[in-house]
Amino acid sequence: MTAYMRASEIAKLPVVTLEGEDVAQVKDIVFDIARGSVRCFTLSGRGLFAGPLKRDLPWSRVHALGPDAVMIRDENALAEDDQTTKDATASGGGNVLGARAMTEGGTDLGKVVDVIIEAGRKPVVVGYEIEAPGRGHHSVLLPVIKPVAVSGEMVLVPEAAGEFTAGDLAGFPEALRGLRTRLEQET
Repeated sequence: MTAYMRASEIAKLPVVTLEGEDVAQVKDIVFDIARGSVRCFTLSGRGLFAGPLKRDLPWSRVHALGPDAVMIRDENALAEDDQTTKDATASGGGNVLGARAMTEGGTDLGKVVDVIIEAGRKPVVVGYEIEAPGRGHHSVLLPVIKPVAVSGEMVLVPEAAGEFTAGDLAGFPEALRGLRTRLEQET
């Protein structure tokens, strides 16, 4: 069974080794704007008085992402410093929240308020939660198999993406399948 999570649900998850050691907590998620994927997690220590760590967890070193924890093989998976975060933000990476989701045909689908991630052994970004324009704070889940382009201000998606939205995570897999089928038919 495939599980989908909002990126906001990942913040505050514990980072646990396969031996059961609780080594950190996810503080934030750094996105790779050029690829439309996750670059790394910034971390904080565990406990009441723990602050941010000067280490990060590169996405490539995550063993598994589940609803209750981010799993790593051992503490060596953590970077020795926060260079991955620095590299990502220097190259235009960082936050896609607040960016506009726009189709190739010029239709404004709304503002990105969260990112949808397919959890598991190889977690990937599969969509965005967007606030639809003119609907107040009503949001929908927009599947995105492969964004056309991503920048700090805009997420450009295939025209068909706007036709396949879901109101919640339970309906998201069907919307994602519908978009995949449509894009396969167009190629």
